[in-house]
Amino acid sequence: MAGMMCAAVLGDLVDSRRTKDRAALHARFREAIERANAELQPRTPLRITVGDEYQGAFDTVGQALHAALWLRLQLLPLGDLRHGIGWGEARVLEEEPRVEDGPAWWAARAAIETAESESRRAATRAVRTRYERAPGSDGPDAGAVNAALLCRDQLLAQGDERALRLLRGLLAGRTQVELAEDEGISPSAVSQRVRNDGLAVIVAADEMLREVA
Repeated sequence: MAGMMCAAVLGDLVDSRRTKDRAALHARFREAIERANAELQPRTPLRITVGDEYQGAFDTVGQALHAALWLRLQLLPLGDLRHGIGWGEARVLEEEPRVEDGPAWWAARAAIETAESESRRAATRAVRTRYERAPGSDGPDAGAVNAALLCRDQLLAQGDERALRLLRGLLAGRTQVELAEDEGISPSAVSQRVRNDGLAVIVAADEMLREVA
C-alpha cells in the first residue's frame, strides 16, 4: 500500500541516566512533547515511545528541523535531545496505537545513529541533529542540510543559561528590550550577547531552514 512523503523524526534524551533528577527531566520532556504537538502542528503527533525516545512526523523537512531546535531549547540546560530526521515515504501499519513504517523512518534511524556516532568524536562532539534522505526520494540534499545543522549545533553548544533564555525569547518573537527587562540587564548588554554568542545567526539559520521543503 502506497504511503505519503514526510519528514520522520526520531529523538532521544542524551545521557539521561547520568542526570541527577531523572524524574524532573522526564517530566519536562513530556511537557515539551505536549507543547510541541499543540504549537508546532506535526503531521503525525509526537509521542514518547520506549524509555527516553520519541517519534513523530512533519509535512516538510524544514518543519522537522525547526522542531528539533525548539524541543532542544525546551530541555536545555537540564537535559539535551539528539535527533534523526528522515525524508521519504511513510506507511501507516496500524492506527490505534499508530504505527508507521517505510523509508522515511529507516532514514531517520540511520540519521540518529550517525548523530550519535559523530558525537563520540572530539571534533564533532556537539552534533545532536542529522538528516538523511531515503534512497530514491527527491527530498532536500542531505549534504547542504547537514552542513547547516553542524554549525547550528556547534553554536548552540557554546551558549550558557542566559544565552539559551535569550535564544528561546528571540525564536518566540520577543524584542531585545523585552528580554533585557526579563534579565535585569540593559538592551545594549542583550544586543552584545546576541551578536557575540551567535544567537542572531541561529535565529537567521532557523528562519532559512524552516523554508526547506
